[in-house]
Amino acid sequence: MAVTGRQTQGGLITAVAPGSLADRLGVRPGDVLLAVNGEPVEDVIDVQYYAAEYEVALTLQRDGQTITLRGERDELQPLGLSFAHPTFDVDIRRCNNLCPFCFVLQMSPRFRRTLYIKDDDYRYSFLFGHFVTLTNLSEHDEWRIVEQGLSPLYVSVHATDPDLRRRVLGNPDAPDIMEQLAWLTGEGIEVHTQIVVTPGVNDGAHLEKSVRDLATLYPGVRSVSVVPVGLTKHHRYGMRPNTPEEANVVLDACHVWREEYRQRFGVNFVYPTDEWYLVTGRPIPPLEAYDGLDLRENGLGVVRYFMDEWEASQQEIEMPPRVGSLTLVTGKLFGPVLARYAGELAEKGGLFSEVVPITNTRLGETITVAGLLMGEDVIAQLQSREIRGEVVVLPRVMFDHPGGISLDDRSPLEIARALGKPVALADMMGDLVDIASGRPALIFDPAKGAQIGPDAIQPDRGRSAGNITA
Repeated sequence: MAVTGRQTQGGLITAVAPGSLADRLGVRPGDVLLAVNGEPVEDVIDVQYYAAEYEVALTLQRDGQTITLRGERDELQPLGLSFAHPTFDVDIRRCNNLCPFCFVLQMSPRFRRTLYIKDDDYRYSFLFGHFVTLTNLSEHDEWRIVEQGLSPLYVSVHATDPDLRRRVLGNPDAPDIMEQLAWLTGEGIEVHTQIVVTPGVNDGAHLEKSVRDLATLYPGVRSVSVVPVGLTKHHRYGMRPNTPEEANVVLDACHVWREEYRQRFGVNFVYPTDEWYLVTGRPIPPLEAYDGLDLRENGLGVVRYFMDEWEASQQEIEMPPRVGSLTLVTGKLFGPVLARYAGELAEKGGLFSEVVPITNTRLGETITVAGLLMGEDVIAQLQSREIRGEVVVLPRVMFDHPGGISLDDRSPLEIARALGKPVALADMMGDLVDIASGRPALIFDPAKGAQIGPDAIQPDRGRSAGNITA
């Protein structure tokens, strides 16, 4: 069969699931998928879209030859293909903007190369929830989004005023975002948006205009996440973070808008991220305030999920614990919250836990979140003090990168060996109960290496660049 029309280099198959349609057809790892049902495929989205049929034909390149395998899919039978990369034509679509607050442009020198890639690929937005600007869409991209129903998308707006947005993006050719969103939502595409608030740039009246403009497109525009700007010590454009006083002003405005939109839409529509509440010391909203949305990847609702999970996990505490003390590592922002709940765990379960907030020296003290902690900072700052815990517990999100390593390329096992202490990874308080009970999903022993329990979850979740399954 000759593949005609749109051509791609195809997708390298890395695994074939046993019992899947691809397995039954004889697809092998190492094959390159060129087309599905005669349609060339440029990414895993195409594979999912064109293979959603009862009869499936896979055109493959194998050992320099082009072959086609055909078969009929059983009910609910998966296709069963995993690929080296989610996109086949290029690894990832690069950003054409020069936002002065872009985190990639503020990275410390001498990190691994992939950390300096500016992702602005609408396909990664659909597949993984990455926020993109929509400034680099071609006519073909627009056709695909609508034809294949790539919804929801996650869009960084920052400002709806065209001139201000172009300044904020550092892109004089950026299209009018309201026209783009009106077209997308008019075609049935749901969009989650975010506004990164930079004081003196897009706050105040500009922020209100942006929120109210986006509200005119509800329910197509499903949400607006309001995010504080993050600036490292390598920032070069004269911007600054929001002060606690400014954060209070932003929260006050957001709460006014939420009350209004709840009356109009039945949902809050505007969702400030957790950092605003932690910086100001204001109460974290209840879970109901997020209206069933899961935007935790954007820093929204993470603390509330943590708090609610602790309330539920207290019933599972079984004493006496096998591990009597833990050293809990976190970022400066979350330190006070974790210390509070560690104290409750000590009262209810008899487990002593010292909390050690780590200063981010590589990116600067203004970067206070746990997900951006450096392995070297953890090692240096723990080595400079007495480690009182029997096990050092690190935030799993530190290693939520391909390969299960921190931003500065340190693995949990390397950290364990540098400290001479077992290291465990945790997301929630329930993980601490498991560790204390001797049943951690994954623990790194400096002498024995990684030990994986029956319910282990590998630190590499592969959301951004690992094997992608169709």
